Amino acid sequence: MGIREKFDERIKRKEAEIQELENQIREAKAYLQALQDSLKFLPRDEKTFGSTGSIESILRPNSNIYRTYELLKKTGVALHIDEILKGIGKDTSKKERVSLAGSLGWYVRKKEIFTRPGPNTFGLIGKHEQTEEPPEDFGIDSKSEIDEDVPF
Repeated sequence: MGIREKFDERIKRKEAEIQELENQIREAKAYLQALQDSLKFLPRDEKTFGSTGSIESILRPNSNIYRTYELLKKTGVALHIDEILKGIGKDTSKKERVSLAGSLGWYVRKKEIFTRPGPNTFGLIGKHEQTEEPPEDFGIDSKSEIDEDVPF
C-alpha cells in the first residue's frame, strides 16, 4: 500500500469518526429538547420569588407593578384598579387603568403574585380576605313565624 492509499484510508476513518460524533450531537440535542419540552408540563415550584426569596427578583423595584404589590401587601385586601392607581400616585385616566390592569392581568393569568377576585379588582395570592358573614336571621322574614304545620 502506497502513501497515497494510507492517507485516503486515514481520511475515510476520520470522516467516519466525525459522522459518528455528529450523530451523537444530533441525538443529544434531540434529548435536550425533549427534556425542555417535558419541563414545560410540570407545575412551577412553590418558590414564586426566585432563589433570593425576594419580590425584587421578579418585579423591577419602583415599577408600577412593584408599587402595586407593596400597596396591596400594606393594605392586606384586594383593591379596585382606581384605588390602586391613587395609592401608587398615578392619575386614573383610561390609559393608566388599561396599562396597569393589563400588566396585572398578565400575572393573574400565570397565577403568579396577583389575583383577580372581581372585575378590575386585584389582590395578592395567599392573602385571604375576611368576608363578612350574613347575620343569623338573614333571609328569614321577622314578621312571620315559621308554621310548624306546613309540610316541606
